[in-house]
Amino acid sequence: MTIQRFDQEMITELRAQAEASPRRRAHKNIHSDYRQPVQRLFVSMLPDSYVRPHRHSQPTKWEFFLVIDGMLELLFFDEQGELTERIALSPTSDCFGVEIPPNTWHATVCHAPVTFVEVKQGPYEVSDDKDFAQWAPAENTEEVADFLAKLKVVRPGEKVSEVIR
Repeated sequence: MTIQRFDQEMITELRAQAEASPRRRAHKNIHSDYRQPVQRLFVSMLPDSYVRPHRHSQPTKWEFFLVIDGMLELLFFDEQGELTERIALSPTSDCFGVEIPPNTWHATVCHAPVTFVEVKQGPYEVSDDKDFAQWAPAENTEEVADFLAKLKVVRPGEKVSEVIR
């Protein structure tokens, strides 16, 4: 294992990859493979990137977020899709990181480009990594643009499906 450096050039390259990506986000894995017990990655995300609300239902699958550039909002929901909490993370605000416990419905949104560090329990298995919310549209469907716009304005106590834009 060698020392890995993370610098502004890496963030600039990651942002360019996000701009070129159809998903409007890109990641750089720090871990060497998906079997490692701790997965570590940088993520650059643009405002039109849709992260479908989901949860990690395995009892050991927590997630940690630390924003290093820009601002990210984490949204937390109950089983029916009602927003329970909204947390804004920024390196210049009081809250710059959170750890999400297993089995917690959540999504991320941003209003401007953001780069953050994500750490989660491994190993990573794509087949059982996430349970997606049935009340949220799948990626690449025609409902996504409207749903994402609603995610950006929904307030605690409201269901995304009830938001009028």
